[in-house]
Amino acid sequence: MPGKRIAVIGAGVSGLGAIKICLEEGLEPTCFEGTNDIGGLWRYQETTSGRASIYKSATSNTLKEMTTYHDYPSPDYFPNYLHNSRIMEYLRRYAQHFDLTKHIRFLSKVDSMRKRSDFSCTDILVETTGKQESYVFDGIMVCSSLYTGPILPLQNFPGINRFKGQYIHSCEYRSPEKFQGKKIIVVGIGNSGADLAIELSHVASQVYLSTRRGAWIWNRVWDNGMPMDTVLFTHFKTILNKFYPTFLINRWAENKLNARFNHDVYGLLPKHRLLTHQATCGDDLPNHIISGRVLIKSDVREFTETSAIFGDGTEEDVDVVIFATGYTSSFPFLENNATVLDSQHSMFKFVFPPQLEKPTLAFIGILQPVGATIPTSELQRLNKLPSVSGMMADIRQKRKKFEKEFLNNPRDTCRVQYVEYMDEIASEIGAKPNLPSIFLWDPKLAVEIFFGPCTPYQYRLAILTQRERIIKPLRTRTLICDQPPSSVPFWLKSNRLLIHRLFQVLLRVF
Repeated sequence: MPGKRIAVIGAGVSGLGAIKICLEEGLEPTCFEGTNDIGGLWRYQETTSGRASIYKSATSNTLKEMTTYHDYPSPDYFPNYLHNSRIMEYLRRYAQHFDLTKHIRFLSKVDSMRKRSDFSCTDILVETTGKQESYVFDGIMVCSSLYTGPILPLQNFPGINRFKGQYIHSCEYRSPEKFQGKKIIVVGIGNSGADLAIELSHVASQVYLSTRRGAWIWNRVWDNGMPMDTVLFTHFKTILNKFYPTFLINRWAENKLNARFNHDVYGLLPKHRLLTHQATCGDDLPNHIISGRVLIKSDVREFTETSAIFGDGTEEDVDVVIFATGYTSSFPFLENNATVLDSQHSMFKFVFPPQLEKPTLAFIGILQPVGATIPTSELQRLNKLPSVSGMMADIRQKRKKFEKEFLNNPRDTCRVQYVEYMDEIASEIGAKPNLPSIFLWDPKLAVEIFFGPCTPYQYRLAILTQRERIIKPLRTRTLICDQPPSSVPFWLKSNRLLIHRLFQVLLRVF
């Protein structure tokens, strides 16, 4: 008996994982991809299309051991943070290994989808090389990314229309060569804004980085030179966060970041606390600020023909303005159908719209984890859905928590904590590691899962080679050393003080 027919929209990192999951479940997936290749946002193209895209030098902010599918780790010799070309190489290997490409129809854009009156199936209209074709599917998986069209809020910048220089959105930026000798303002201090300011400062006459509210700056290299993810994204830290008040966690983390460089002195200190808004990854930013290559400025009040006037009254001559002001999330093929998805994009577990008669529509990867997207989107499936009222109650509870913990900002509406969300979904599908049980038959493995980084294969394969895989690409020079290497994992060493403090807290409680 043939399996149910499933349409997968988009062949990016979420779409590839969705195709494979469908095949594992005995379903028949057909993936529609609007471009001529896989990779989605991670595929670099020389030309721009007016949609979300990456620049030539873009590098992942998440550790390679976490930026993988659960049953296909990246090669151990890959660097810990991957350039976009390496991510594409990994995705091609993954697609080839599981023979996914034959299920993808390239240059096929989904124009519309409409549920039949009896909710038995969905009609989809697809445009392929100028021709429209109609298909019928039993279910739909939308994997078209959280980032679609650019946000270019020109109405917030008086005078931009009379500005005689060039202005673009960051999605149009590719490489720095053509900006040689220019005076440039980068508006916005998200990850893209920081990256572009740093890169352009090597060729520009001067780069100004304009920020309205400031930002907390993370760096990939953490204590003892280890990747940030290995220390922060662990089950131990997640449990610790539940015992410590939020203001103490904020204080600890902010002191940690200020110890590297004082955010106030560098003009970056935000009014918000660290955990209330997405931080920015900018390893080299303080080095470029201290050398004067990048100057931090307040928000732009208005533009003249040749200059920008900032909120503090200062004025600077400018040749180019780059708006790193983010992206919208839209699904035009849904035709703004409020019965499918409301204005707040309410979804149960960020996957299922709660008001559907039957759960035949799922959104995969339409979220913003504080961590890697690949493993979170790969886990996004549920064995059984609660009632509509139960789903709405869960949505309202999460929304209330968001309003309490985060700023009222579009960037945070789909934000989830990496380990918490992975554990939440893994519990629903029976894939969460049972630590007490594992400790009884393999204590070493249990310690690794609890204190080590929360890698995707913990939920399926739970291996003990994480430390070696992380260190291998760093050891490109062989050293002769009389002292034998420590057998204690570095994340266990780095957490000794926190473990001691946790036990003190527990003793007071009990």
